[in-house]
Amino acid sequence: MQLMKAASAATLTLAGMLALSACNAQDSTAGNANVAVVNGVPIPQSRLDYVIKAQVQQGQKDDETMRKQVKEALITREILAQEAVKKGLDKDPHLQTQLEMAKQEFLIRAYFDDFVKSNGATEDEMQAEYERVKAQQTGNGERKEYHARHILIKDEKQAKAALAQINKVKGKNFAQVAKAKSEDPGSKAEGGLLDWSDGSNFVKEFSDAMVKLNKGQYTRQLVKTQYGYHIIKLEDVREMQFPPFDQVKERIEQQLLAQKRDKTIEALRTGAKVE
Repeated sequence: MQLMKAASAATLTLAGMLALSACNAQDSTAGNANVAVVNGVPIPQSRLDYVIKAQVQQGQKDDETMRKQVKEALITREILAQEAVKKGLDKDPHLQTQLEMAKQEFLIRAYFDDFVKSNGATEDEMQAEYERVKAQQTGNGERKEYHARHILIKDEKQAKAALAQINKVKGKNFAQVAKAKSEDPGSKAEGGLLDWSDGSNFVKEFSDAMVKLNKGQYTRQLVKTQYGYHIIKLEDVREMQFPPFDQVKERIEQQLLAQKRDKTIEALRTGAKVE
């Protein structure tokens, strides 16, 4: 979001004013440097620096023009805030609730920023978690992945005719028959070829029949599922593939941090006196 000219509505919203409150805690320790004094109330340099930093992080260029716009916007905000106080709006219960919630939000954000700094996962922790998940998902290296072809035909009589055609040449024409007769639009053009799979994404009848095959074999009986009648051929089988550590390292780090966060929250809730 670009910080527009001083009088623009984007700089005057309550949400924008609440966002600036995050730097209020720094104002009192920022020294005597001020960018302006409005009706005796100083606008500290730290507030300008905070907004400039936020704008730069969002892709804006830090130049004199932007700094002037930010300064004017801060002055306008201060004037409007002072007017709101004169009208007693700061005493409105609804506004008080919003301010309290905004302050709480910033405090929680600061807490978790600090939490991340002191609770980051170590390389050993990430490697151990990687090995744990890998063993769990691959069945300690025992689970297999299958590369299969299939022909799907809804009519049983036509499916039997296709199987008979394949049996005549012991399955050598499987891909050709699939291209000609299969009713699965997702694999028909590829001769019935499916992606590598451990079978968990297939219906049970299909998966059960597929995993019984040896490499190069096809089902000699039709396999009936809710979609119709299948003829399945197993092209290849391998150990289940698992992404390398470097590829999933960042995700593992985030998961470990989330686990630590959740444990910390639970411990804090357990230790809190809630009446």
